Amino acid sequence: MTSLPARQPARASLAAFVGTTIEWYDFYIYATAAALIFGKLFFPAHDPFYSTLASFGTFAVGFFARPFGGLVFGHLGDRIGRKKALVATLAIMGVGTVGIGFLPTYESAGALAPALLVALRIAQGIAIGGEWGGAVLMAGEHAPKDKRTFLASFAQLGSPAGLILALLAFRSVAHLDHAALFAWGWRLPFLASAVLLVVGLLIRSGVSESPEFEALKQQARTAAMPIVEVLRDSWRGVLLCLGANVIGVAGAWFVNTFMLNYTTQTLGLDRTLILDCLFVVAFIQFFTQLASAWFAQRVGAGRFLTRAAALAMLSPYPMFVLVATGKPVAIVIGIAIAVMCMSSSYAVMAGFMTNAFPVRTRYSAISISYQCCAALAGGLTPLVGTVLAHAYPGQWWPLALFYSALAAVSLVCIAVLQRRQSSSAPADVAIALPE
Repeated sequence: MTSLPARQPARASLAAFVGTTIEWYDFYIYATAAALIFGKLFFPAHDPFYSTLASFGTFAVGFFARPFGGLVFGHLGDRIGRKKALVATLAIMGVGTVGIGFLPTYESAGALAPALLVALRIAQGIAIGGEWGGAVLMAGEHAPKDKRTFLASFAQLGSPAGLILALLAFRSVAHLDHAALFAWGWRLPFLASAVLLVVGLLIRSGVSESPEFEALKQQARTAAMPIVEVLRDSWRGVLLCLGANVIGVAGAWFVNTFMLNYTTQTLGLDRTLILDCLFVVAFIQFFTQLASAWFAQRVGAGRFLTRAAALAMLSPYPMFVLVATGKPVAIVIGIAIAVMCMSSSYAVMAGFMTNAFPVRTRYSAISISYQCCAALAGGLTPLVGTVLAHAYPGQWWPLALFYSALAAVSLVCIAVLQRRQSSSAPADVAIALPE
């Protein structure tokens, strides 16, 4: 066996980071607009509650499309290669996001406006549904075994980096007066995605195909129907990985989307203040994820993840108490507590899941696991949070209990997966690389 080309692991990790940053930027600007803008522009109603609910409904639609994207591009990634699938997902996401920037509103186009918004949101969901698994595998499968947890986490770094860019984009238009923001200002962050798309495609073109997939292909061992094999042989692992991802997925959207709406509408805090606080927290998340992946590589991913999920169960209580003060420093500290626990799990989960499935069906398996979790836990979390806040006005404890329950699901599934991985390993994980 020969060593991997010296620069490819670093280049693959960089490409995974840049690509997922662009795709998460696109996803986060939609999430921010759904919380602050789209309810009024595309779903006008006398009661802001129903406008917000409808807006978050379109947000959820993108999540429900993600398993389909994972299914389609997981099949392509396991059949023809990780790299080709990733280029296609990036292009679809860019077209969908820029298209939203050109949409007419309900006032000018009536029911056609929300219908087009939903269609483009579905395109976003399909794209990111196929993106995640390929980005994780391109980073992880290029990496030496002793660095896989750390390098695979670079795909996860795209989430906080994309959030930072999205918050910068919306912060740059938030200073506009109300009329200008709702007339044209909200479109600028979406249109800016065109520039990012070109950058991402250029970077990804310089990365070679995954060496593990190439070895499998040369040995004529690629799966004819990967999803069939996954559902037949690995369905238990898929369900466990789905549950293990709950707090990393749902927690991110609880903090970055629902809390944005909760603090501005329920607590009456200033929109710019909350965006600034989330911006600071996004940097904390970025460096927390880097440190978590580095530490988990040394102490063991399974052991690290169980402790992160246990801490996440406790984190919403100080968060809500501190956020309710309305003071910027307290808000940052409160949200950061929850984000540090949640993002620690999210950072390490990519490498942890990669080891749960064989190479020949790995793209399909991790994509279905993660994207089904995204559809259920990520897409519904802001909706459930909105309903709970409406049903229990002025009370935060039901929201905190909901968050703790999400973390408990992950804790149980991670513990079971850890036992499974310690007792057995997929048959073709250690595959011979070509000379």
